[in-house]
Amino acid sequence: MKVWIALILTFLFFTVGYAQNQHTIMTYNILNYPITDTTSRNPYFRTIFSYIQPDILVVQEITSQQGVNAFLNKILLPNNPNYQAGIFINGFDSDNAIFFKSNLFTFLSNTPIRTALRDINEFKLIYNLTGDTIIIYSVHLKASDSLQNELLRAAEVDSLRQRTNSLPLNTNFIVLGDFNIYRSGEFAYQKLLDQSSSGYVIDPINLTGTWNNPAYSIHHTQSSRLRQFGDGVGGGLDDRFDMILMSQAIMDPGGVTFIPGSYYVLGNDGSHYNDSINRPPNSAVGQLVADALHYSTDHLPVVASFSFPTNIKTLQLSLLLEGRFNGTNMIPDSLTIEIRNVSNPFSVIEQKEVLADLNGNSEISFNNLSNSTPYYLVVKHRNSVETWSSVPINFINDFAIYDFTTSSGKAYGNNLKLMNGKWCIITGDVNQDGFIEISDLNNVFINDVLNIGGYVNTDLNGDSITDSADVSIVFQNNLSGYSVKKP
Repeated sequence: MKVWIALILTFLFFTVGYAQNQHTIMTYNILNYPITDTTSRNPYFRTIFSYIQPDILVVQEITSQQGVNAFLNKILLPNNPNYQAGIFINGFDSDNAIFFKSNLFTFLSNTPIRTALRDINEFKLIYNLTGDTIIIYSVHLKASDSLQNELLRAAEVDSLRQRTNSLPLNTNFIVLGDFNIYRSGEFAYQKLLDQSSSGYVIDPINLTGTWNNPAYSIHHTQSSRLRQFGDGVGGGLDDRFDMILMSQAIMDPGGVTFIPGSYYVLGNDGSHYNDSINRPPNSAVGQLVADALHYSTDHLPVVASFSFPTNIKTLQLSLLLEGRFNGTNMIPDSLTIEIRNVSNPFSVIEQKEVLADLNGNSEISFNNLSNSTPYYLVVKHRNSVETWSSVPINFINDFAIYDFTTSSGKAYGNNLKLMNGKWCIITGDVNQDGFIEISDLNNVFINDVLNIGGYVNTDLNGDSITDSADVSIVFQNNLSGYSVKKP
């Protein structure tokens, strides 16, 4: 599987054999926005984003929905009308936010990972061209250089690694933000890079030793100003706090790939160690942008670019979810679609998250598959039984069609249920262990008693309420002994 992350500088082209798109992502600590003097800072931010317009922008130290709205409307949109903001979640202390170009990406979700200090946020976007999912983790770890604070940063990374270690192998993801790490030997940094489990990241710069070092001056991101003012930290550029780190899948060739040499600190020309970024001359961005970087916040942004192929294969998929199907239409919901190897152990080649419409239809783009090669198709849904295609599918001229609704024989082991003339994916595996059993029934029954509503796994029929109708579905399917059937 390759769930990937894309980053854009411009639409450029070509690698050997097929076209490539290039994309940029930026991470930027924007200093208690909008609490700290935004009236004077907004024009400087506008100057920065007229100079560079990243396709995905992730910020730290944003404090409220009001701040998200102001940054979007007063800074980004005046420079590019395609920017949108992802859903903001107000956690403890300052927060993370994501902005993106809506002509390129569609926002999917924001999931907070709780730590003892600030949330780490998992942002997911869908790339519009191919339907692939982009996963980005934004961090703002504990500040200050002491053993106690090092241990607190390490504990925050432990929370993050619990999440990334649970991702499927070969997942494309990025971890970025303000790490407040001082040296390569820090516990937090070593935990991020620890390859004893799969959720590790790679630092494309790979600096060893203490980073407050003139030899590393071109990589420093704090502080942009020598003197302290406006709530920011002074002292000049001498720390590498802000980084973009990448999963192994992104660093490996093929699919989405980091472009070597594309990683840089905006405005840092390597000649301002322990100095303000706007001391003339600045050979990286010129005086106007250097002044804007100096006065807007005490951090410099970090930028990286990635390429990925557009060797697209399209699957037209039809299926109906039993619980959400009323006999005529289906309440739409998200699905995970896996393409697997046909030989044991049936490894995942590519995975996509899609939204099935009222008719149960979706069109899915894959970019790691080949024509005339057999693949098993696997459908996963948050409270349904994992369902495999009965036979492998083949892409012919970059196109394939599969319809689970026409016959029980379309699912491996005939593992479908007939409803009003349509064969449906079986609902009721609430805990996703592969079986519809007493534990699933207990989960639904308890939430029925507690009157739990909203988008929860125990709502089987999609009416946003856990009630007796949901209990009935899982009860009947438990009696029938439904479970996953696969090769």
